[in-house]
Amino acid sequence: MRKIVYGLDEVKLKISNMKGQDVKMKINRGRKKIEFLTATIKDVYPSVFTIKTQDEKLQTFSYFDVMCGNIVLNEQN
Repeated sequence: MRKIVYGLDEVKLKISNMKGQDVKMKINRGRKKIEFLTATIKDVYPSVFTIKTQDEKLQTFSYFDVMCGNIVLNEQN
């Protein structure tokens, strides 16, 4: 079972404040598969958010993934 790291409201606020910005992402896909991406947060919805990767692909993630630590977001300076 995953440990909840952040609250839902915290995560939504953090991600909505990062909308349109480039972020570095660490994504735990399970079974020792970890992916690193640089992407832009495109849209924020009530249950999910979308990103656009450098190769122009759109991906969707839930806030729960961030809450559990499966996804780590860092602003790119």
